[in-house]
Amino acid sequence: MPERRHLLVGAASLPLIARAQPPWPEAAEIARRTEALRATETAFAATMAARDLAAFRRFLAPDTVWIKGKNEPLLGPDAVVAHWAPFFEGPTPPFSWAPDLALVLPSGELGRTSGPVRDPAGKLVARFQSTWRRKPGGDWEIVFDFGTGPG
Repeated sequence: MPERRHLLVGAASLPLIARAQPPWPEAAEIARRTEALRATETAFAATMAARDLAAFRRFLAPDTVWIKGKNEPLLGPDAVVAHWAPFFEGPTPPFSWAPDLALVLPSGELGRTSGPVRDPAGKLVARFQSTWRRKPGGDWEIVFDFGTGPG
């Protein structure tokens, strides 16, 4: 009888196991979602080049958390914008960034972008790491962001 009980418990667990691993979308859908996230990150970076702090803010989630300096969190869009406002002053951006990596979960709800941050001369000075959440309308918003060294 113990064997039968193990079989029943095992059979009852199958739906939980199946539910724990979401099905991967078709390759074309993965590519579409990834490209949409990459385009969003590129548009976000363009706000710096355009010197448009208001547009920059529109990409931030209401509950966004950014890390500055030595692991100091910036909590919420107001704190992020206050810290980043000096970077938007003047006619020339102090740096630029572009994604060289974009990943999206099978659910399509979260994504990650990463890439180089360059000074005006094109020298690599850091890498950015951003986590994005898809909003109900399909647009993306940043929930986490931090930079790392260039290496």
